[in-house]
Amino acid sequence: YCLDGAKRLLVYEYMRNGSLEKILHKPENHPSWDERMKIACDIARGILYLHEECETQIIHCDIKPQNVLMNENGCAKISDFGLAKILKHDQTRTYTGVRGTRGYVAPEWFRNLPVTVKADVYSFGIMLLEIICCRKSVDCTSPENEAILEEWANQCFEAGELYKLVGDEEVDDVRELERMIKIALWCIQDE
Repeated sequence: YCLDGAKRLLVYEYMRNGSLEKILHKPENHPSWDERMKIACDIARGILYLHEECETQIIHCDIKPQNVLMNENGCAKISDFGLAKILKHDQTRTYTGVRGTRGYVAPEWFRNLPVTVKADVYSFGIMLLEIICCRKSVDCTSPENEAILEEWANQCFEAGELYKLVGDEEVDDVRELERMIKIALWCIQDE
């Protein structure tokens, strides 16, 4: 990348497997549970880098499966920084117009509150539920009580029925499934 004043450039390597959306939302492409957990960790590491390790803190503003690219080794990388907000060195929040994609946009965007890195954390939580369940965050073909993934996941968690979220898939480590659901729900909780 280049970040030299107004001169900014980001170059990506070729990502042979396309977007995460293409992999998650087509039944014939579903990655295994372990592969999905690796993908989730890759994305979390990328967000951590943008928020805490990058020379200039960046709020991506559009974290979603379509903006995560997969290489031939199954490594997930965040892409499409077209809506990103770069913060100044002494800045932790910003006011800006609504950015992002419906279904992944954090509530603070609509409340005229300053936007922080929490906006990306919220989007990651929604996407993590999609990674866990291999389905879209809103699915109008599902029964009404399951159409909004966030609400359905919360209902399943409260009822202790996490197995419903992964369908017929066998998850060896049920504690890991519970932990991942807790992380996703924590990310999207409304503060």
